[in-house]
Amino acid sequence: MLFAASAPPLLTELAIMLVAGTLIALVSARIGVVPIVGFLAAGAVIGPGGIGVISDIDLVNQSADIGVMLLLFTLGIEFSLERVRQLASLVLIGGASQVGLTTGIVTAIVVAFGVEWRTAVFTGLLVSLSSTAIVLKVLAARRATTSPTGNMSIALLIFQDLAIVAMVLAVPLLGGQTTGSANALFAFGKAAGIVIAVIVAARTLMPALLRYVSRFQSHEVFLLAILAICFGTAYVTSLLDVSISLGAFLAGLMVSESRVAARALGEVMPLQILFSATFFVSIGMLFDVGYLARNLPLVIGLAAGVVVIKLFATAAAGFLLRQPRAVVASGAVVLAQVGEFSFVLERAGEEAGLVPAGLANGTDAFIAVTVLLMALSPFGIRWGETLAARLETSSDDQPARRSPVTVGDSGDAAEHEPLQDHAVVNGFGPRARRIVSALELAHIPYTIVSIDPEAQRWGVSTGRRVLSGDVSRQFIADRAGLRDARIVLAVDSPPSAVEQFARIAREHNPEVKVLAWAADPADAADLERDGLVDHVVAERQAALDALIAHALGHFELPEPATEAVTHAVLHAEAEQSEEEDA
Repeated sequence: MLFAASAPPLLTELAIMLVAGTLIALVSARIGVVPIVGFLAAGAVIGPGGIGVISDIDLVNQSADIGVMLLLFTLGIEFSLERVRQLASLVLIGGASQVGLTTGIVTAIVVAFGVEWRTAVFTGLLVSLSSTAIVLKVLAARRATTSPTGNMSIALLIFQDLAIVAMVLAVPLLGGQTTGSANALFAFGKAAGIVIAVIVAARTLMPALLRYVSRFQSHEVFLLAILAICFGTAYVTSLLDVSISLGAFLAGLMVSESRVAARALGEVMPLQILFSATFFVSIGMLFDVGYLARNLPLVIGLAAGVVVIKLFATAAAGFLLRQPRAVVASGAVVLAQVGEFSFVLERAGEEAGLVPAGLANGTDAFIAVTVLLMALSPFGIRWGETLAARLETSSDDQPARRSPVTVGDSGDAAEHEPLQDHAVVNGFGPRARRIVSALELAHIPYTIVSIDPEAQRWGVSTGRRVLSGDVSRQFIADRAGLRDARIVLAVDSPPSAVEQFARIAREHNPEVKVLAWAADPADAADLERDGLVDHVVAERQAALDALIAHALGHFELPEPATEAVTHAVLHAEAEQSEEEDA
């Protein structure tokens, strides 16, 4: 044996998966392919259909189940009850028509080949879902999530990801495990009761609980609390014979109603990435290269059929939403694959005795088609962009009209509106508030990042942009727009925290200017010595003047305007001090 006999079985399997997944993902990134494709390829190589170095797939599947839970948990946090409500018309009309058409067409075709209708409906549901992970990853990399194509695609994906909950509940009915209308109504009634309980908890209990936890400003306590909510809710739903995936999604919705939702997402995202990678590797391990070689014409034919059906259904939904032809065409290509949640549904169907399309090797065919389309999807999305550009130049289509509520809109602008050439203020304190006042007077866009719950309350009460979280988390750094910022400021932090923040800012944006404040001139000299910080203000009496002048100077504000803004901020501060003294 190559591996130590004393190593726990799960450690051996995970070590192989992570090493293989990392190596192949690196190759994928080098050639410009999204890492998910690399994970799928890694699974195919090390799985039973490849060189077979993984012996216990059940252990891998247990880790993959955690990946699905965390994927749905983060999905629930990003949705939020308010966002679901705002997008109701766009999501329901477009999503329902796309999923309904796809399911109906596939069902009709499968039934025409003599397959029992329940199996045909199950097959249609599998095909109706697209890959949220791949689509969002590719759109985000191309900064197209808020483009017209991105808006339509994400709206349909939202419906699909919500629909998976109902689909998982419906699978036992299709498999005949729940007989009688009374039992069916009881199953859905139980699920509805759980959803209502979650909504009540999200509106009442959860915000107060997370505010209390965040008061300690401890990353460890906060992360453990978030994971306890996720796994605890999933466990409770499992006790009620409801999917743990639904429980995880509902837990995310509960967290989404708190002001610290973005921070929660940032804390959980590294774990989600890890276990989601395990999930995609486990999917690749199910891929049987031998089956593909023996049934290549069948797999290619089925894949082509899926693409044609989804192109038609998505295009029909796009026209129903009155989108321009270019947006309809590119959006249809974006969603022309089968998604990761289809594997969740397929597993539920397997437990209920349902086989895709009723084929003798239906599961193998489904896996082969899905993995093939997932691998080709990033290339298809790029081709769709080219097609859209040609249609825009060759037609009289006007730029796509944004819906009254755009995908990605939220009540918290700091979390969703992309900024460029702006200021990022790290931390919450008196100097940060004065800097923000100066930026506002000068009409300079900014984002405040802080884990202090007082910052959230202050932001809500004053209407300021405040992003709850730690900028060291990749997700929070992306939300804050560090990559596109012109200047970043750490003016209420100790020198050690300033140095860490400066290193993070430089990693994301080597050209960004870093401005800090230090009480001790010696500390200021230390921070500037290594070049991490461009300028440190250490003048005790004129510190605020200098901070404002340096901050506005990086935005090329004329000197008279800078002096006027500085005077206004200092005057307001003086008035506030007098009121407090009185």
